[in-house]
Amino acid sequence: MLHSRSRRNIDMTQGPLWRDTLLFALPLIFSGFLQLLFHAADTIVIGRFSGSQALAAVGSTGSLNSLLVSLFIGFSTGANVVVARFIGAKDHKKANTAAHTAVSISLIFGLFLAVFGFFLARPMLKLMDSPDDIIDLSVLYVRIIFLGMPFQMLYNFCSAILRAAGDTKRPLYFLTAAGVINFVLNLLFVIGFHMNVAGVALATIISQAVSAAMAFRSLTMRDDCVRIHIKKLKIDRRDFIEIARIGLPCGVQTSMFSIANVLIQSTRNSFGSVVIAGCATAMNLGNFISQVPNAFAQAVTSFAGQNIGAKKPRRILHSMIYCHVWNTAITLVMGLGGYIFGEKLLSLYNTDPEVVYWGLQQFRVVNVPYFLLGFQSIFSGALRGMGFSILPMIISLVGICLFRVLWVMTVFKATPTLLCLNISYPISWILTGIAAGITFAVFFKRVKKQFEASSLSGHSL
Repeated sequence: MLHSRSRRNIDMTQGPLWRDTLLFALPLIFSGFLQLLFHAADTIVIGRFSGSQALAAVGSTGSLNSLLVSLFIGFSTGANVVVARFIGAKDHKKANTAAHTAVSISLIFGLFLAVFGFFLARPMLKLMDSPDDIIDLSVLYVRIIFLGMPFQMLYNFCSAILRAAGDTKRPLYFLTAAGVINFVLNLLFVIGFHMNVAGVALATIISQAVSAAMAFRSLTMRDDCVRIHIKKLKIDRRDFIEIARIGLPCGVQTSMFSIANVLIQSTRNSFGSVVIAGCATAMNLGNFISQVPNAFAQAVTSFAGQNIGAKKPRRILHSMIYCHVWNTAITLVMGLGGYIFGEKLLSLYNTDPEVVYWGLQQFRVVNVPYFLLGFQSIFSGALRGMGFSILPMIISLVGICLFRVLWVMTVFKATPTLLCLNISYPISWILTGIAAGITFAVFFKRVKKQFEASSLSGHSL
């Protein structure tokens, strides 16, 4: 096997970190934007051509989808860390075995989610108190979306492997092609064939199949240690255990956000379909901003993983600092820009003045301070890259899920307004950011001492 590095790859163990962290994260940000465009295109086309009920049906399912998918996508983060660590340590054979394990488990997870989501869509939506006037449309949308889960899982795991190797550009190219296909098919199915929510769901899974096929093919065509051979696809027990050790807590951590969001969505559903539609549009715009802290969290995870393997702890600290700086600058610009042009942006989704009004109420409270989310995300990403996944999970469990549950049961119950509900977001981000920062400081100091002791004794960790 050849081990040459593609010019597309960033060597995370050397070079200027202020530049490389940004170059690594920018394609991830744009890739996140394109993934969101799948759902945004659904929402815009539905809102414009199928009415507020169909818009509410699509918008009200986002939290449920995230809840079920995030646990398994967390394993892709585990795969990223394990592969990156082997690459940083120059252990090409183990990196290749881990890559094959990651692709194999992605297919198994995808099939499981397809069956689970299809048959349990209605019971789960009923648990969320989905309004009677939209539940049939919501069930149809969720079932079709989950039939495409094998494609979504395969794409995410293949992208995680590419990130571990320092390549974030090609996933962007794949999503660009898929995004164009998604938008064209949305127009064809909804306007041309009058397929309503079924049309946008079908367009989404077809485009996801395209991106998955391109990502998988790129791994089979590589000439380095993460090249995939179909005949070699199998699960290595030791790699799976290590991927699960890091990825499962990460998935649970991400699920904490989703569980909290399901609770918030269930509470928000009590305000009626117009408020649901307005908040759904604001959430779509907010999700674009959230891709920035997500991207820098993924970046610092990969940088930490490779530099743990290369035994360079200072680069972990410095990469984290630069990720914080870049994240704060970019998200503040996006948040304030969205605040200024919020009414025009929301009108792209739906021109109903009442829908726009309620969307603005959420936008100003939740979307503008999104930079606060970056502190928790980046600190947690660095901890995961160093191999500590349980502590970020606990922080999210307490600071995100438990806090918002208690907030809804106490503060919101006393003041049942949309403003009171939405303000729980930035407060929880502040609390978890402080906790994650303290945790990182403690465990980074421990890792640094271990490396120093190992260097003095002449042994590796």
